Amino acid sequence: MELDLWWLLLFPAFFALGWFAARVDMRTVLKQARAVPAGFFRGLDALVEDRTGEAAQALAEVAQQQPGTVDLQLTLGKLYRRRGENDRAIRLHQALLDWPDLPAVQRDAVRFELAQDFSKAGLVDRAEEILSRLVDGNMALAARQQLLDIYQQDRDWLKAITVARALRSDVHTFHHEVAQFYCELAQGELYRSNYAQTRTYLAEAFSANRKCVRASLLQGDLELAEGNVEAAIAAWQGIEKQNFEYLSMAAERLFDAYEQQGRPMEGIALLRGYLRTFPQLELTDLLYQKVATYEGEPKALEVLREAVHARPSLAGVYRLIEAQMVELSPESRLDAEVARGVVMKHAQRLTVHRCKRCNFRSRAFFWHCPACGEWESFTPNRSELN
Repeated sequence: MELDLWWLLLFPAFFALGWFAARVDMRTVLKQARAVPAGFFRGLDALVEDRTGEAAQALAEVAQQQPGTVDLQLTLGKLYRRRGENDRAIRLHQALLDWPDLPAVQRDAVRFELAQDFSKAGLVDRAEEILSRLVDGNMALAARQQLLDIYQQDRDWLKAITVARALRSDVHTFHHEVAQFYCELAQGELYRSNYAQTRTYLAEAFSANRKCVRASLLQGDLELAEGNVEAAIAAWQGIEKQNFEYLSMAAERLFDAYEQQGRPMEGIALLRGYLRTFPQLELTDLLYQKVATYEGEPKALEVLREAVHARPSLAGVYRLIEAQMVELSPESRLDAEVARGVVMKHAQRLTVHRCKRCNFRSRAFFWHCPACGEWESFTPNRSELN
């Protein structure tokens, strides 16, 4: 009975202690909130409203009031860099590095930011020098990623390969990128007619990614340059098993190889087979021209009509109108000319390659997206904008 009484007396005491602790914590919070300069909140509000100039000014005032806050200085430097004020960002980060008591972890973070400043300002050599010293420290991953971007911009593919392999992990193997880097090297050697080195680089590309379509395209070009026409045809036909969408990039090469051997009809049969099996391939115009040359206009019109009906497109309709104009009366031909002109105008404007990652659109095809930097993300066959 006495124990129960003691418990009843202790309950109010527990509640009192809890209330007191809450009051102490609340006072601490309020005290800390009052200690934050008003300029910080002005800068934050300006950032939310995307008024970067006003935000930079407000945060600079706060940084002057609290010069020992490294995180705030780093944020201000990033804001300067985002606004294109690279010289101010460089001065700020260099001043931070002059602090004698700056901890090692924060010193590496400041160096990384300074490297980005130099890179943005076009001083790539100085950025590379700083980043190379960071690859063994706390900023190793970020430094290597930044170096990879620099080497790709400079087209220094051997260094890019080394960094990409160092970045390889279970999350990102970089095998597509490494294969593309070797293809860039092979392309350069092929232009210089250095066939032995081209073959070596292509072997490395296939070793990194056996489904690398670009390597197969270059392999065919190499074989053809050395006079191995059958080997070239085999390399280009192998693209069907790698990624059939890229057959449209090999189609004209394939036909020319068959034509060179005096077998143009086999080339036409191959193209027709591809188009029937994969109607999304951009082969209609090429096939029409080759059939018209070797089998006559009526047969070419038949092939064209079949392809356009299977997969209607502005480019196909343009060619279909053009193919039938000779059969029209002079008055009807004028009407058809107007229709053909309108269709072509819209086809040129709306038919584009696009990046599957960032949706960047271009009339030209790229292996490396100019917008997001992704490799092998561009659609090989153009599509029409909705």
